[in-house]
Amino acid sequence: MAPQRFHEQFDQIQRSLPDVPLAMGPDDSAEFIYEKGVVLARDGEEAQVVEDAVRSHFTATEGLVPDHVRRAGPQANRSGITRIRVGDPGEGGRAADHAVAGALRALRETEGRAGRRLVSRNHVVSIAVNACPGDEPVPVARTERPNPAPAQQDEDRGGRVGVLVVDTGLTHDYRSYPLLARTRGDVQVRETDEEGILQQYVGHGTFIAGLVAAVAPHTDVTVRGTLNDAGAILESEFGERLFDAVEDGWPDIISLSAGTSNGRLDGLLGVAAFMEELRVHDTLLVAAAGNNASAAPFWPAAYASSPDHADAVLSVGALRGDGEFGACFSNHGPWVKVYAPGERLVSALTGFDAPVPYVYQHSTYENCRYGFTYSCTCRSPRHTGVLSEAQQTAPGKPDQVMFEGLASWSGTSFATPVAAGLVAAHMTGNRVSDPRAAARDLLAAHADFAEVRGAHVPALLPPTWRPVPVGPS
Repeated sequence: MAPQRFHEQFDQIQRSLPDVPLAMGPDDSAEFIYEKGVVLARDGEEAQVVEDAVRSHFTATEGLVPDHVRRAGPQANRSGITRIRVGDPGEGGRAADHAVAGALRALRETEGRAGRRLVSRNHVVSIAVNACPGDEPVPVARTERPNPAPAQQDEDRGGRVGVLVVDTGLTHDYRSYPLLARTRGDVQVRETDEEGILQQYVGHGTFIAGLVAAVAPHTDVTVRGTLNDAGAILESEFGERLFDAVEDGWPDIISLSAGTSNGRLDGLLGVAAFMEELRVHDTLLVAAAGNNASAAPFWPAAYASSPDHADAVLSVGALRGDGEFGACFSNHGPWVKVYAPGERLVSALTGFDAPVPYVYQHSTYENCRYGFTYSCTCRSPRHTGVLSEAQQTAPGKPDQVMFEGLASWSGTSFATPVAAGLVAAHMTGNRVSDPRAAARDLLAAHADFAEVRGAHVPALLPPTWRPVPVGPS
């Protein structure tokens, strides 16, 4: 990913979490974003071990200040972790936080003896971490069909399947879209700014709910606004919010189009308690593999490669518009279990009742959202205001477009609900009550194959999905 594109994404996430100073890591790289001056530890005795070890290490190390080391949050909660302040978050810029790095080093020997991790950065979990390309929704005419098109609603032979979408919430007029008549959940807290302009990532949850409903008509879809702050949340809060999302009961399927890399192979400390609880339920977590064009594990999706969670997690990568290869932005690797269409899908957004304007954020790089020419890091210089299929330059303010209901959007975010919908449709169509068994059956008997970075991988293609042309790679 181009460094400039990452810095723009960093700025966007920082704006969505204005009270949380952030840094990039590891070692100033663009792999993930985390909270400055804070580390995470399991609450109880382990948190005390971490706090004492960090304070001792800082006391003995020149340039590190032990005075800042203290608890920075509740000592116990459902997520099983606590925040520990290790430095002044106001010091330094967005470069790697030396206090956090020092705290991680302070526990190396102790972790080696314990045989497991005791301390972690507090990562930002997001639907757009390092997104490449930074794709934005494009309005389509009301007369255009959704893609995938709605599957035929045959007799409801297997009962309705409950699908929980953990995302940004629903737009105010979502029920105006017929496929979402049975959908319920959290309405987006703030759709527009003071000038009535649609905010970034508003409609993301609605778009995903529309995809699930199109692929699997016999579903009861619930959308939670867990990622309401422009799709971003701190790891320390994410585990707690996941527990909130299932408070009324564990669904058959959870569709999650968010996550983060962490430079490690052992998951996220902040969601460990939730993942352990997931194991004892029948729920299937269908999780996006990420948009970083990287083979590094992306969590929680990468739990699919863990023996303890392999049956409970289905990790999903994105196919490009023709369904033949992996989309250039999609993460990949053996930890990704299946791929589904994720480019230029068409689903519900907002503006059904009245057109809603949106201003595209200007960028140093053209994000190729119309031609999708597959210069994945989007290196074409552009001027403020460029927004046309011909990619003409237009100096001045960023262009404004109007949404009237449907939109076209690309990302691994959208391959995920397609896969979740196919599992749900398999359950109802074949009278399978266990979503994990349905996922196994679907991959074993109904998966096609695609090519991703030279490897043949399982691919799920909805019968009503229409391939779209792609540009040169």
